[in-house]
Amino acid sequence: MFFSGSLSASDKAQRYCRIKYILAIVETGYIVVLLFLFTGLGFSTSLVKYLSGLVQNSFLLLAVYIIVVYLAYYLLGFPLNLYQSFLLEHKFGLSNQKMKDWLKDQAKSSLLFYLIALILAGVFYYTLKHFLHSWWLVFSLFWIFLSLILAKLAPVLIIPLFFKYKKLTDDNLRSRIVKLAEKMEVGILDVLEIDLSKNTLKGNAAFAGWGRTKRVILADTLKGKYDYDEIEVILAHEFAHYRLRHLPKLILFNSLLTVFFFYIIFVTGDRALGLFGLYSFWDVAALPVVLIYLVLLGLITQPLQNYLSRRLERTADKEALRVTGLREAFIRTFEKLAAQNLADRNPPALIKFLFFNHPPIDERIDLARKCHI
Repeated sequence: MFFSGSLSASDKAQRYCRIKYILAIVETGYIVVLLFLFTGLGFSTSLVKYLSGLVQNSFLLLAVYIIVVYLAYYLLGFPLNLYQSFLLEHKFGLSNQKMKDWLKDQAKSSLLFYLIALILAGVFYYTLKHFLHSWWLVFSLFWIFLSLILAKLAPVLIIPLFFKYKKLTDDNLRSRIVKLAEKMEVGILDVLEIDLSKNTLKGNAAFAGWGRTKRVILADTLKGKYDYDEIEVILAHEFAHYRLRHLPKLILFNSLLTVFFFYIIFVTGDRALGLFGLYSFWDVAALPVVLIYLVLLGLITQPLQNYLSRRLERTADKEALRVTGLREAFIRTFEKLAAQNLADRNPPALIKFLFFNHPPIDERIDLARKCHI
């Protein structure tokens, strides 16, 4: 590792996290400034005028506009993206992914993003046309619907684009997971392992999908590092979210936020458009204004989303401890995850407020020590 022998594990984690926080702030500022400049200086309007001379069909115009804007954004931000998601991870010994594989994943992610953006933009203009005064509500409902569909299909369509599944070959571990799921009244269709190690050396596990796509997913980066008890408490936490109906609560909260965001755009949009010399959202050149709204409103509400998420995570931790009774295994697990993932164990209050949607590691360990089980 790059820092072996020069920094303690704690100092290394703090340095890594500090860089990640700075990069996250820089990336957000970069997006906002770029959107304001692109729209305010008339580049968006000029691009639409130029493309209109080449493309007559309105949907095709939208499709070409989005791909040109996205490619320009991606190329301008490529150095930051490369450092943030590839070079930094290698520098701190958290990845051994090859450059060609990283570029391949970037291409897949970009194509997926483009297709989803095109669907959303197409429906946005359809609702503007057919629902003059209620487009904000109709489009919000479609946004929510698409989010649910993507969450359902992610384990069977999206994750396989980037990782390979294989059956969990450890029958003893599989048996423990199945028994735990039955004990917590969680229906699972399968227990699978993915080759996460080809991208990152960080540890992870998930209970993904819903309905007929529900499955337990274990990263191969857990293999050989965590014993059965430790893996059990990780999955007990994931199952607790399902048992305590946290997913419907988060869906409801995020749905209300989505409706609120687009209602704000509906109410204040005309004034905002005027600031950029635009007159209507009908103009494709005004699409970046919608993105400005979403980015800024997302920033404003992120601390509230983080707070709600931390509360649910804390409740899931308590339930996992109550069901399994594995206090020491829980503590060992998070000690290992903190070291493996270079986590910020005890961040300052402001950092926690802005960035953390899970309780910091030290808080989770302290909860386990104090929890009555």
